[in-house]
Formats: sequence, C-alpha cells, structure tokens
Amino acid sequence: MTTLELKLNLPDELTQRAQSAGLLNETAIQKLLEEAVRRESGRRLLEIAERLHAANIPPMTEEKIVAEVKAVRAERRARAAGRS
Repeated sequence: MTTLELKLNLPDELTQRAQSAGLLNETAIQKLLEEAVRRESGRRLLEIAERLHAANIPPMTEEKIVAEVKAVRAERRARAAGRS
C-alpha cells in the first residue's frame, strides 16, 4: 500500500458539494480513482480499435486469439522458470 498526501485547491462550491456527497474521504477518493482508471483503460481500448479499423487490419478469429494468449502465457511461464 502506498501512502500519498495530496493538497487540492478546489472551488468552495465544489468542496461543499463533495463533502455533502461524502466524496472527500480516503475510501471515496480510492473509488473515484479506480473508476477513472477503468474509464481511461476503456478509452484507450476504443482508440486502439479505431486505429485497427482505420488500418483495415482484419479481426482475429477466436482460435487465433486463444492461440496467442496460450503462447504469451507459455512464454511467461518459461521466463519465470528461468528465473527460479
């Protein structure tokens, strides 16, 4: 667990509304950050999908995806075994 100390300068009205909503505490801020990270990951995924579509790259078959995932996992296991 990482401990961070943040100092924010927020407009008074926003501060009051956030306090009233119970959003200015550790748990609420953690949830807000987790949601923001998920949204950003989704945005990046959509951006990549748009670039693939624009590049006219054909979609992968499910079989090809499964094969790629298995290959990556096998490579990771081999690297991990080499470090042991």
